[in-house]
Amino acid sequence: MSSTTRASKVLNTVFAPVIRGRDDPANAWAKAVADVEKDAGAQDRELADGLGRVFASIAEEPRLTPLGFFFALSTVRDRYANLLRIKTLVAERPEIAAEQISNPVFVLGLPRTATTLTHKVLAASPDHRGPRAWEMSYTGLEDPRVAKREIKQFDQKIRIVTSLFAPGLKHIHPIRAEDPEESLLLMPHGTFWPLFHGSMPTYRDWYARRSAADLAGDYEYLKQGLQVLQHGRAPKRWVVKYPAHLNDMSVIKQVFPDATFVWTHRDPATVVGSACSLVETLWAPYHTDPDPLEVGRLVMDSMVTWVDNALESRLSLPPSSIVDVPYHALSADPHAEVPRLYSAIGARWSASDAAKLDQVLARPAGTRPHQYDMRRYGLQPDQVEEAFASYLRLLSTFDMLDAAPRAEL
Repeated sequence: MSSTTRASKVLNTVFAPVIRGRDDPANAWAKAVADVEKDAGAQDRELADGLGRVFASIAEEPRLTPLGFFFALSTVRDRYANLLRIKTLVAERPEIAAEQISNPVFVLGLPRTATTLTHKVLAASPDHRGPRAWEMSYTGLEDPRVAKREIKQFDQKIRIVTSLFAPGLKHIHPIRAEDPEESLLLMPHGTFWPLFHGSMPTYRDWYARRSAADLAGDYEYLKQGLQVLQHGRAPKRWVVKYPAHLNDMSVIKQVFPDATFVWTHRDPATVVGSACSLVETLWAPYHTDPDPLEVGRLVMDSMVTWVDNALESRLSLPPSSIVDVPYHALSADPHAEVPRLYSAIGARWSASDAAKLDQVLARPAGTRPHQYDMRRYGLQPDQVEEAFASYLRLLSTFDMLDAAPRAEL
């Protein structure tokens, strides 16, 4: 079964002759950096070199298509432009660095465990704020004209991707410019790059050798982004989300000492296949028929590493800083579980929150249930159970591993 759309194959054939730089990725990146720095009137050599490693590793992918090369270059270039914009604003306005990011909430957990829903539910409070997709792609001070432009451009790009290259994405993980989205968009580095763009062994090896200070630096970028978005606006409690924040809980506590972690839980055997399907869908705009077995190996390696690191961090973090949210409890009775969650993080649950909960829980219009099979990715239930044995021992203390959820969230 091909995961590359017919439109993608046609467009790659048509545009391949005019997409330049594939034979010299280093020069293509150098030119992209020069263009960004000219527009910004600023530069950051360390940041540019680090992101250059991201692009170089994507460019090495053997299945990378001509359009995939173009998309990857644009994505990494835009990340450099946005992070450079943030750093420039902070340098020009030192008062931004004085913004207090107080008591932030980090929603994390294995993919497909309702992290997105939990993020939406918490961000919906008038006392909270979840960073929106568009403002993490173009981060600046409040300007309604810029917001209108960037929202329109963001949604146009998503429509093109989901209609031509990755149609399954709108059912698995719908994305809208004005919805809260994953905080990885404000970070230069992380385990997210391979999950979006290919196996990237060179980058993964480099990332694994980085120091604790380097990892903290990634989260300093996230903090600066939130400070820019908060500056000049009414401060609210930030609610950010990304499953792989599991990997970095101790580092997050260094940068955000008063952070609270909301950890969503579900039996890994029920989510691994879905996570693989999502990654295959994300690779589709970049690769010619992504290899399902390669996807399966990457997903398992990534998720087991995240969970093992999270379990280790859990031993040293204050128990009060971690709130566990079992999927089955949330699925069975969200009108009881969500107020409990608010109370657990010290948030106010109001009548207006209760009144709009069903609207927040509703599946986006036009989407359908996600279908997948872990065996497509070379994985078997007993293999998953063995790999996640330590996590399953924790999970069995507060979740029902063999129970079917009342609803898929």
